[in-house]
Amino acid sequence: MTDLWALERSLHTDGYTAICGVDEAGRGPLAGPVVAAAVILPKDAELPGLGDSKKLTEQQREALFEEIQAIALAYGIGHADVEEIDQVNILNATYLAMNRAIAALDIPPELCLIDGNRSDGIKYPNRCIVGGDGVCASIAAASILAKVTRDRFMVELHQQYPQYGFDRHKGYPTKAHYTALDTYGPAPVHRRTFLRKWEAGR
Repeated sequence: MTDLWALERSLHTDGYTAICGVDEAGRGPLAGPVVAAAVILPKDAELPGLGDSKKLTEQQREALFEEIQAIALAYGIGHADVEEIDQVNILNATYLAMNRAIAALDIPPELCLIDGNRSDGIKYPNRCIVGGDGVCASIAAASILAKVTRDRFMVELHQQYPQYGFDRHKGYPTKAHYTALDTYGPAPVHRRTFLRKWEAGR
């Protein structure tokens, strides 16, 4: 089993104290914002069940969401909306969301561990960790905060636009989502740049 704390422990040994994990949720959907979270956890915090948010059930994520917020030294949430995604593209919108999440931390981070292999748009000292949500505790925690926050937002959007089924697919490109688009057309919360293929095929 992967030791999720190994990376943070070695960084603490190198003299870092405020290490922040950063991850996003919602790069792939056709609708809704991209949401990022930044988390600074206490050294060797006890979070049984912590892991990559994509491999956890909704109930596990919801429970960990509360636990992470309760024990984190600091956490921040940031998002970029559909207008920003369409304007600057999803990669740059993800950087916007991540920078906003880091800026919302009560403690300035000495090093940000960014999930993925690119971080050129991050304005803070950082290091990329490929597959970070499966190998690094603070990134795993950030992935859960980002995912749960975004999922809850999409459930709220469902109240406004019930015909699309956002409460089920959370805006991702499922068959049911495309069927709803064919029937009702796009809503203001759809990413128009993500619908070009669909629009071309109509």
